[in-house]
Amino acid sequence: MEEIFHRRRAFYMEECKKDILMENREIEAIVREVVRKAVEDGNLGVGNDAAASGRAPGTGDVAAASGRAFGTGDTATARGRTLGTGDIAAASDRVPGTGDIATANGSFPGTGNLTAANGGLVPVTMPLALAVKLIEGIEAKAAEWGMRVVTAVSDATARPVAIHCMDGAYIGSFDVALNKTYTSIAFQMSTAQLGTLSGPGESLYGIQFTNEGRIVIFGGGEVLKRGDVIVGALGVSGGSAEQDTALATYGKSLFENI
Repeated sequence: MEEIFHRRRAFYMEECKKDILMENREIEAIVREVVRKAVEDGNLGVGNDAAASGRAPGTGDVAAASGRAFGTGDTATARGRTLGTGDIAAASDRVPGTGDIATANGSFPGTGNLTAANGGLVPVTMPLALAVKLIEGIEAKAAEWGMRVVTAVSDATARPVAIHCMDGAYIGSFDVALNKTYTSIAFQMSTAQLGTLSGPGESLYGIQFTNEGRIVIFGGGEVLKRGDVIVGALGVSGGSAEQDTALATYGKSLFENI
């Protein structure tokens, strides 16, 4: 009885091996066919070199005949420019940052440019030099108007980039200016506009009590754009609500011409 059991067991194991071998062969045939079609269609797979048309190498990536590259982790060298992870380049082959959009004439200055970091390349929507230049222009106007203000500039994610405190500015204006940038990014509008929408009886009444109290509903915060792209926000605090609103509005117009 035991001998019959072992014979049947050996028989079944041999049949299983045959099935597995057949499945592996079928899978290999399918993979070869997919690779063959990909090569014929011009989509290069793993480890292939870039073609003369400027198509980019990489795993599972697709490059168009114009030299634009798509996909994760690919490197395109069309016209000597390098694309980062998940980037989309337009007809000019300019290089935007991760997930950024470039126009036919190239990316907007300050919009999604890549910069070196300790771990690699990171997208920057609001360069420090640009933020500081904007703040200096606002401080010059504030001095002309007899104001002492705190000015904050954040990037498109509401991360603070630069904060300046003029001599004699209120200590409390530091948090207020910073929160004005956060509010403008969070709701994609000026704090003055949000203040109008959050008045008694309005649709956003009470919104200032959300976001752990970081929402400001009086003037002094403005969204900063390049074209239609939000690249950061500006917050000014130190004068009256009317003065802060006027100074922030000036800063917004100044940014558009920097």
